[in-house]
Amino acid sequence: MSAKLPRAFGRLWAASAVSTVGDGVIFAAAPLLAVGISGDPVMISLVTFAVMLPWPLCGLFCGALVDRWDRRRTMWIADLARAVVLGFAVVAGVSGVLGIPALMVVAFLLGLAQVFFDTAAQAYLPMLLGRDQPSLRRANSWLRGAQTVGEGFLGPPVGSALFALGRMVPFAADAVSFVLSAVLIRTLPPAPPADEARSPLWTAAREGARYLVRDRLLLGLALRPAVGNLAFAAVSAVMVLYARDALHLSAAGYGVLLATEAVGGLLGAILAGPLERLLGTGGALTATAAIEAAAVLGMGLAPTALVAGAAYAVCGCGMAATMVLGPSVRQAIVPERLLGRVVAASRLVAVSAGPVGALLGGWLAGAAGVRAPYVAGAAVLATMTIVTASMTSNRKVEAALAAASAAGAPVGLSPGR
Repeated sequence: MSAKLPRAFGRLWAASAVSTVGDGVIFAAAPLLAVGISGDPVMISLVTFAVMLPWPLCGLFCGALVDRWDRRRTMWIADLARAVVLGFAVVAGVSGVLGIPALMVVAFLLGLAQVFFDTAAQAYLPMLLGRDQPSLRRANSWLRGAQTVGEGFLGPPVGSALFALGRMVPFAADAVSFVLSAVLIRTLPPAPPADEARSPLWTAAREGARYLVRDRLLLGLALRPAVGNLAFAAVSAVMVLYARDALHLSAAGYGVLLATEAVGGLLGAILAGPLERLLGTGGALTATAAIEAAAVLGMGLAPTALVAGAAYAVCGCGMAATMVLGPSVRQAIVPERLLGRVVAASRLVAVSAGPVGALLGGWLAGAAGVRAPYVAGAAVLATMTIVTASMTSNRKVEAALAAASAAGAPVGLSPGR
C-alpha cells in the first residue's frame, strides 16, 4: 500500500476486504438456498429483483440522507443492520420458516443497507484523502482489488463449502463479516454532515440529479457504466447457455470461465494507475471502453473455450480499470455537500440499465442464437465509446480538476489516525 495513503485507509480497506469475502460467500450460497426452497425460476428471479429494487425505489433519497448524516456512522450502522437481517434469516432458516417471500424481504433489506453503505463509502473516501485525485485512484485500486479477490476468488468456494455443512452456515458467516467490518469502520475518523441545508428531501435529491445531468463530464462518467451494465447484463443472462451450447463446457468448465473475469479484474485494478499515467485519465477511460467492446466481441466470435476465457479476462481487466478511474475523478471534482447525491444518481443510472440488458439478452439469444447478445453488446459498447470520448476527454478532466482545486478542496479527516 502506498505510504502516501493515511493509516486510517488501511482500516477502511480491511473492512472492505472482510465484507467482500462475505459477499462472495453469499453470491455462491444464495442461489443454492433459493433453489432448495423453490424450483420455480420466476420465484427465484424475484429474489434477485428484490435485492436490486432499493436503487430505483429510493437511491436518490438515500444519497440525500448520506449528505446530511455522518458518513462514517452511516457505514457502520448499515453493516450492523445487514448483520442483524442475516441473523434473522439464519434463525428463520433453522426454524424452517424461511420461504421465498421471507427471502425477498431479506434481500430487499440487504439491498437497502447496501445502497446506504456504498453511497456513504464513496462519499467518505475523498473526505479521508483530502480529494486528491492520484490518492483517490490508488485507494480505489486497492478497494477494487480487494473486492475482486473477495467476491471472485475466496468467497464463492468458501460459500459452497459452508453450504455443504449447513444451508444457513454461509449466512451466519456473512453476518460475522459485517460485524467485523462495522467494528473496523467504527475506528475511522468521524465525518461531519456535508450538507447542513434542511430543504425537503425530494428537493435535495433532485439537486444532486440535476448537478449530474448538467455536467457533461459527470454525465459521461455515469453513462459509461450504465451502457456497460446494459451490455454485460445481456451477455451474463445467457452466459450459462453460451458456455454449454457454443463452447460445450461442463459445469466445472463454466466455473473456470467465470473465474477468468475475476483474474482480469484484479489485473485491471493494478494497471489502472500505469494506464492513467500513460494516456491521461480521459484517454485511459476511452481505451478501457474500446477494450471492453473488443473483448465482448471476441467472446461472441470465440471458436474455443480458451479464446473465450482469454477474452473474458480482458473484458474484466477493462471493466476494473474503468471502475477505478471513473469514481476517482467524480470524487475529486464534485462539491463535498453534493457528493452523496451525485454518487447515488450515477449508480441509479448504472444499476437501472442492468435489468433491461438482461431482458434484451434473453430475447436476442432466443431470436438469433446465444452468440447474438455478445455481438450486439459489443456494438453498443463501441458506439458508446465514440459518444463519450469527447465527454470524458483529457481536456475536460484536467479542466474539472483545476476548477475543483481553485474552488478549494477540504483538508481531509485526520489522516494520521
